[in-house]
Amino acid sequence: MVTQLQSPQKSEVIYPDSDGLPMSDNTKQFRWIVVIQQNIEWLFANDPNVFVAGDLLWYPVEGNNLIRQAPDIMVAIGRPKSDRGSYMQWKEDNIAPQVVFEILSPGNTQTEMNKKLLFYDRYGVEEYYIYNPDKHDLSGWMRSESRLDVIDPIDNWVSPRLGIKFDISGEELQIYRPDTEKFASYVEIQRRLQNAEAMVQQERQRAEEAEARAQKLAAKLRSAGIEIDNL
Repeated sequence: MVTQLQSPQKSEVIYPDSDGLPMSDNTKQFRWIVVIQQNIEWLFANDPNVFVAGDLLWYPVEGNNLIRQAPDIMVAIGRPKSDRGSYMQWKEDNIAPQVVFEILSPGNTQTEMNKKLLFYDRYGVEEYYIYNPDKHDLSGWMRSESRLDVIDPIDNWVSPRLGIKFDISGEELQIYRPDTEKFASYVEIQRRLQNAEAMVQQERQRAEEAEARAQKLAAKLRSAGIEIDNL
């Protein structure tokens, strides 16, 4: 009797949601990551098919969980907003994130950043930006034909995909939305909101005071026998 040997089953590949590395090395790096990610999120808030994430693992190749990268900020245009444990490209209509940002910290090495550039170039990123807040240095690359080429000059550059403008003429990077509004932190936005609410409250109080004065005057006129409806 011949026993038929069964072929071993192919083991399932696990794609971890974390690489075990921290999102940022210091408060300055973290602040810039949050500001850029949140402002781009707000910029496309009304478009259900623009996915924006921070520090999310991106797996471009099915079956290989060692080929991965976690951009500080990624923007995938054409993909729906939803929670994800990671960005597995083959489950995303094979759409690579078109725009990625990296915010440098003292812990980043040149070798590490060279590897990231090669990764983003190889796997289809269209725009890649690096900002070093300590040195106030911005670098950018844009895909031309089949490769990422350096953007030069970068000052006042407008992202073709996002429509945002980069201004490095001052002491730190300023980023402007297409409507010319500057990217702002949560604290700055809350301060503006509080100021706007205070102005509305002041206008409401002025209106109420004006109405009270008008009613008081109308009462005086009526007491003097003057009908205000006839005025």
